Amino acid sequence: MAVREFPALEVALAGGEDASISRAVAVEQPVAFEINGLAYAVMMASPCDLEDFAVGFAMSEALATSPEDIGQLDVAEVEGGRIVRLSIPSLGDELAERIRLRLTEGSCGLCGIRSIEEVLRPLDALAPAKPLTRTALKRALARLREHQPMGTATGAMHVAAACSRDGEILLAREDVGRHNALDKLVGAMARQGLSADDGFFLLSARCSYELVEKTVRAGCATLVTVSAPTSLAIERAQESGLQLYALAREDSALLLHLPGNDARIGDASKGTEHGL
Repeated sequence: MAVREFPALEVALAGGEDASISRAVAVEQPVAFEINGLAYAVMMASPCDLEDFAVGFAMSEALATSPEDIGQLDVAEVEGGRIVRLSIPSLGDELAERIRLRLTEGSCGLCGIRSIEEVLRPLDALAPAKPLTRTALKRALARLREHQPMGTATGAMHVAAACSRDGEILLAREDVGRHNALDKLVGAMARQGLSADDGFFLLSARCSYELVEKTVRAGCATLVTVSAPTSLAIERAQESGLQLYALAREDSALLLHLPGNDARIGDASKGTEHGL
C-alpha cells in the first residue's frame, strides 16, 4: 500500500469547530538498489511499482539502455523498507567506479541495507513544547508572503521561516530547494546566535521526513508546513516528540502529532485555543 490513514485534528483558524478526521497520507520508505550484488544507492520512494522504478532508474543512470539489458529483477521487503536486486550482465568493472563516484559526489551518500538502517537511525528526543495557539498560526501564515520576495517574483522558490511562539516571523530564507531553504535558515540562525528551541519553523514545502529530521536536529520542537506530510515524516515526528502541523492554510491546519497525546489524537478540546 502506498497510502495510509492517519488520525488528525483539523484546527479551525477562521471560525467554526475543530474536527477529528482521518487523513490519507502518502507512504514513504527507503528503497535500496543492489546491482550485480553491489550496494548502489538508496532512494526515498512510494513502495509501489518498484519493478518499473528499477528499470527506469537503471536507464536514467545510464546503467542500461533498455529493459532487455536487465537480467534478474527481484523486490523484497526488509526491515524498514524495500530492497531491489537486479543484475545487468553488460556492466563490468566500471560499476565499482560508478559507485565510488556516487559516494564522492554525495548524490546519495547511503547504500544498501546499511543505508536503510542509517536513514532510520534514532533521533534525539526533543524537550516538550507548548501547543501553538490559533492566533500564532494565523499571524505567521498571514505574514509569510512578505518574506518571499524571490518566490513572489518567480513562483519557483521555497521559503523557510523561524517564528516566535506568538507567530512573529523572526528570520526567513528562500531557495529553489525546500531542503536548501531550511538549511539556509538553520545556518543563518546559528551565525546570528538565534535559538530555535522556543518557537517554530514554518515551511512552504511538502513535509518530507528529511525536513522533520532537519528541524529536530536544529532543536526546534514544532514544525508547520503548508503542504501535506508523508507517512515517514509523521512517524519520525512521533519518535522524536516533534509537534507537527501540516496543510496549514488561512482557514485551517492539520495537527498530526502533539507529543504526550498520541492515544487521544483527533479528540478536539473545546476552548479558545486548540489542544488534545
